Amino acid sequence: MTASAPVVLIAEELAPSVLGVLGDDVEIRHVDGADRSALLPALADAAAVMIRSATRIDAEALAAAPNLKVVARAGIGLDNVDVSAATERGVMVVNAPTSNIVSAAEHAVALLLAAARQIPAADASLRRGAWQRSKFMGVEVTDKVVGVVGLGRIGQLVAQRLAAFGTTLIAYDPYIQPGRAAQLGVRMVSLEELLREADFITIHLPKTPETLGLIGAAELATTKRGVIIVNAARGGLVDEAALADALRSGQVGAAGIDVFATEPTTDSPLFALPNTVVTPHLGASTAEAQDKAGTAVAHSVRLALQGEFVPDAVNVQAGGVVAEDVRPGLPLAERLGTVFTAVAGGLAQSVTVEVRGKLAEFDDSVLQLAVLKGVFADVVEEQVTYVNAPLLAQLRGLDVTLTSDLDSPDYRNLVRVRGAMADGREVCVSGTLFGKNQVPKLVEVDGFDMDLDLSGHLLFFVYTDRPGVVGTVGAALGEAGINIAGAQVSRTTRGGEALMAVVVDSPVAPDLLAGIAGRIGAREARSADLDPR
Repeated sequence: MTASAPVVLIAEELAPSVLGVLGDDVEIRHVDGADRSALLPALADAAAVMIRSATRIDAEALAAAPNLKVVARAGIGLDNVDVSAATERGVMVVNAPTSNIVSAAEHAVALLLAAARQIPAADASLRRGAWQRSKFMGVEVTDKVVGVVGLGRIGQLVAQRLAAFGTTLIAYDPYIQPGRAAQLGVRMVSLEELLREADFITIHLPKTPETLGLIGAAELATTKRGVIIVNAARGGLVDEAALADALRSGQVGAAGIDVFATEPTTDSPLFALPNTVVTPHLGASTAEAQDKAGTAVAHSVRLALQGEFVPDAVNVQAGGVVAEDVRPGLPLAERLGTVFTAVAGGLAQSVTVEVRGKLAEFDDSVLQLAVLKGVFADVVEEQVTYVNAPLLAQLRGLDVTLTSDLDSPDYRNLVRVRGAMADGREVCVSGTLFGKNQVPKLVEVDGFDMDLDLSGHLLFFVYTDRPGVVGTVGAALGEAGINIAGAQVSRTTRGGEALMAVVVDSPVAPDLLAGIAGRIGAREARSADLDPR
């Protein structure tokens, strides 16, 4: 770990494997995230904060963290993170969307079986010294109709497991293709039909304005008498008061409930009923799920701190997983955005990102984000990330479009950034990925052919082609103690305009750049810092 290592603040207990994933290149600090007075000052130096459900990262916490790049929630829900406020500040928010799906599915099946056989009530009775076999008459799952409300990732896992019991599976989910359901042996039906036909109902929906209170008194009245209901998804999807009434009347035979409208809670009408099985939101509470969640977000934190694209970021406006063939294009696109702004000398009115060749075979929408990240890197004071780059463009009225074309006559891959300036000029820079290591190369600037690595510190001079200019530039930089790593001159015609691109090992101060431009009579002189941000 170096003296300037980024600080990762761990605000809640995470799996021990997390530290191994984070590695030795970060400084680990710990704080009790539930203690607000301790959390806020601890955030001052944090580049990343890792939380579970007890720590609240809201606008106040984000304002206390000027260096924050990423908030990582080791779990699925993000109720305790103000995602909108994080987006405005360019802070990436990541979670672990698949970490607990197996644990949650298994818990739902456990609740269903426990409710069907009245296991908790029988256990409590026996522990009180009573042997009452006849009192706890259960029902079999085999040959019953199981209705799955929500056939997403967890719902599908539950369906697969319950299929082994010899059940008939039906499901309600307006967002799944019938073909996929058929592969799982599930028949898709309306919610009304599911409520009428199912002997068991298990709920696996997200909590949204549309799903809140989805199953209330009216819906419960339409179910088979004695139906068994399981909710291990989100509290509030089933009206708890209405469910309690239905359990008392026998309309609902039993229920297994892991989630509640208000959490934590120790007071629910369900708690007093013997035909309920209740647990305190334990769906993700397995050692395996916590380990998966912690390591997943730790990997995301490493990527975020390295300035790379993070597939699990919930507030990045791009497709999901970035194809491996597209990933090398991210640094290429970002550096082209930086060079574009440097060459343009200001912010364009509109920008078109053209993607050609092999890169265009895949979802390349993330390349537009990478270009915007580079475009604004030296324009605004706040940090620019994949998260807030689109917002910065919107606020500044920058119109951005992306075009893709499989045809690329000269290069296997080509990314071109073309923009229209307020004064009517058009600025254009292009780059490609070179060799087996996919090195980003600059191949064109405003019609001038180039062949330079897109790295380090670049200087650009536009001047009238004549002898001695290269030597004058080299001498001026040498006098200033700045080493030249590479240089190239491109011209349209002999004695016409020429463009010199120089790669140097250290930044060049504006006054030095202006001085060199004066010595060679350059019409334009620009610099671009391509060091990783």
